[in-house]
Amino acid sequence: MKTALTIAGSDSSGGAGIQADIKTMTANGVYAMSAITALTAQNTLGVKSIMEVTPEFLEEQLDCIFTDIYPDAIKTGMVSSKILIEMIGKKLKEYRAGNIVIDPVMVATSGAKLISDNAIEILKKELFPLATVITPNIPEAEVLAGISVESEEDMIQAAKIIYETYGCAVLCKGGHQINHANDLLYQKGTFRWFNGKRIDNPNTHGTGCTLSSAIASNLAKGYSLEQSVENAKEYISGALRAMLDLGKGSGPMNHAFVFEK
Repeated sequence: MKTALTIAGSDSSGGAGIQADIKTMTANGVYAMSAITALTAQNTLGVKSIMEVTPEFLEEQLDCIFTDIYPDAIKTGMVSSKILIEMIGKKLKEYRAGNIVIDPVMVATSGAKLISDNAIEILKKELFPLATVITPNIPEAEVLAGISVESEEDMIQAAKIIYETYGCAVLCKGGHQINHANDLLYQKGTFRWFNGKRIDNPNTHGTGCTLSSAIASNLAKGYSLEQSVENAKEYISGALRAMLDLGKGSGPMNHAFVFEK
């Protein structure tokens, strides 16, 4: 069985973070492992508190994983601390990790900044050069490209700038700001649109985590990046179409819909 590792925070409500990642990886047929960067107390209504791990403990987690069950792919999620980002970069280079999907969780779709400018600079310096692909949403693409993104043409331009600046493929997620569900993959001077059907489901907690984990799972299984994105888009659409309705806020998706057929 192929293996995948998520390096991210824990979501106590199970809809995002490592919980969503592990569910996604399992549903996509790979063995899931995790290195936890932070614990959160949260639910569908929001985050109440966050407790980060120490860099030393994160290092121990990564050493234990890489020296025993070496991951065929890695996904990183929200890491808000400069020192933790540096540790992740150090270990990924030390163990010569491949098939790395970076979900650059920097700016919420609401526009709220989630990590400091200093941490963003370290993220760009330490992790982006190692990435197979990064998966920014529109606000994050604007930060990385330094331009305003208000159309699909802007998405192409932003992705091109990001690719040429950091040397990694870019999956720019359209979302409701631009086109509801169409994502753009830019790599090696070419781009491809992945069109998604709009699904009228308000429960979208963890979609970013789920998409990046599904891409990593498919890369672990040996699929090309394009096919991995296509398979991941199909999976997340199915999870949304299952219309799970839990909690009083923006609820989670049904990651296990594939087992109910």
